[in-house]
Amino acid sequence: MTKWGIAHVYASYNNIIITLTDITGSETITKATGGMVVKAAKDEASPYAAMKAAERIADAAKEKGIDSIHVRVRAPGGNRSKSPGPGAQSAIRALSRAGLRIGRIEEVTPVPHDGTKPKGGRRGRRV
Repeated sequence: MTKWGIAHVYASYNNIIITLTDITGSETITKATGGMVVKAAKDEASPYAAMKAAERIADAAKEKGIDSIHVRVRAPGGNRSKSPGPGAQSAIRALSRAGLRIGRIEEVTPVPHDGTKPKGGRRGRRV
């Protein structure tokens, strides 16, 4: 019998956080971040860090007897970036390559229905 879990992948441009929960999403099994697997702060959101974090998650999942996962990808959202960072795709690929069967890939970035004012002032961030 297959045991399912949910991998919540939060991918911003500064870091990547992968949390593995049971199928209800309420019980956290394990989590790994980009900062846990690389030394340099600038590499936290890189595809390499995402891959290493995903491998850690896969090992813990196998230990707990989970062999199939649903993936929920999330960007910062709200009034911040609505596109997931560079590590999102490689994290999913690494999870699948580690031998976990992937069911659904879902995009769960929060979308504001006219929420708060974004930072940067009236004329935006001038570069």
